[in-house]
Amino acid sequence: MNETIILELTAASKTYHRSLDATVLRELFAKGLRKKNKPAGPSLAPLSLSFKTGESVAIIGRNGSGKSTLLKMIAGITFPSSGSITLKGKITSMLELGAGFHPDFSGRENISLNGSLFGMSNAHLASKTDEIIEFSELEGKIDEQVRTYSAGMLTRLAFSIAVQADPEILLIDEVLSVGDIAFQQKCLKKLHQLISRGNVTLILVTHNLDDVLRFCQRCLWIDRGILRLDGKPEEVVAAYKDFMLSEQQG
Repeated sequence: MNETIILELTAASKTYHRSLDATVLRELFAKGLRKKNKPAGPSLAPLSLSFKTGESVAIIGRNGSGKSTLLKMIAGITFPSSGSITLKGKITSMLELGAGFHPDFSGRENISLNGSLFGMSNAHLASKTDEIIEFSELEGKIDEQVRTYSAGMLTRLAFSIAVQADPEILLIDEVLSVGDIAFQQKCLKKLHQLISRGNVTLILVTHNLDDVLRFCQRCLWIDRGILRLDGKPEEVVAAYKDFMLSEQQG
């Protein structure tokens, strides 16, 4: 693995504030409070992390722990409330199913649209379109509007475009859990091929701990906005399983 740092977070945090509806406002004024908003609590406590070129990193944790918020900050969809994020590579992200697709466009037209959003040139797109369609297994549906696509079909198309965008940093948030198992395995095989090249950094949010152990070189465990552990997948997953078991036993 290359030792070059391609992504670095320096005390990066994110705090959201709860919007006040009319009911909450009435309660506040009834109590004599004049605050404009009420903190919802930190979605992410300050994080200082670095990622190396060619590294495959899993992020695990319970729902609502801040995993997706972290990926959105890295992708530039949302900005840190404090601290900084330094990028030294081209990012391609799959964070929300159907993001970047126009529902009234066909799958073929959305290849051009989504590819341009990923920074792919017209020439590159033209040379890769057939390969994208073949990998997605949507030959019979590619000229239909994507509003008619199932969640699994959207995932197939989105992933097929993303891996042809020559990413240097690839962010994936749970979307591979949608669809049939055969295509999931096909995606994992493709990701392994990308990683084996040594120049793609993968950051993957997943609840599939088997994939973490089989596929990733490093694992981050985030719980309630706090980084609990950062280390080898087998060690982090074992600690996470023990924690979850103790929580269930109460």
